[in-house]
Amino acid sequence: MTDAHESLDEVDRLVAAWRTERPDLDVEPLQVLSRVSRLAKHLDRARRAAFAEHDLEPWEFDVLTALRRAGKPYELSPGALLRATLVTSGTMTNRIDRLAQAGLVRRRPDPEDRRGVLVSLTDTGLQRVDSAFSGLLRREHDLLAGLDGPDQRTLAALLRTLLAPFDATSSN
Repeated sequence: MTDAHESLDEVDRLVAAWRTERPDLDVEPLQVLSRVSRLAKHLDRARRAAFAEHDLEPWEFDVLTALRRAGKPYELSPGALLRATLVTSGTMTNRIDRLAQAGLVRRRPDPEDRRGVLVSLTDTGLQRVDSAFSGLLRREHDLLAGLDGPDQRTLAALLRTLLAPFDATSSN
């Protein structure tokens, strides 16, 4: 009986075909990055399904989770939401408007800045984001079911190392 780690997958077949067709090229990066790309597609589907179960779009989940992670009173300035979600000011204004219309967030004047506002989760928003996050984690656990705890931690460390240069340039 062969170990699951030893069985061929679609990427192995793709790499073998490229090695035959282009023996002059080092196609080894495909071993990792094609798998990461395929996994990203599965993760995107799982996330969209988890959000849809709770009547949320991915962008709504992003804003609501930024507020939820802020801790009680689950409130941030629009500027802090911009930094947390990496969208433009106009986009964030539109998103806050839509979430407020849906009853998931509310605005209130910022007591520290007369010109500013704070955006906070409503009770409905809090319940919705907590439920969606629980659903997302169930799906993500399923995606990682083929790896035990130590393998998951090893993979996380390797991916952290791989992503570090990209994260460093995006934060500058």
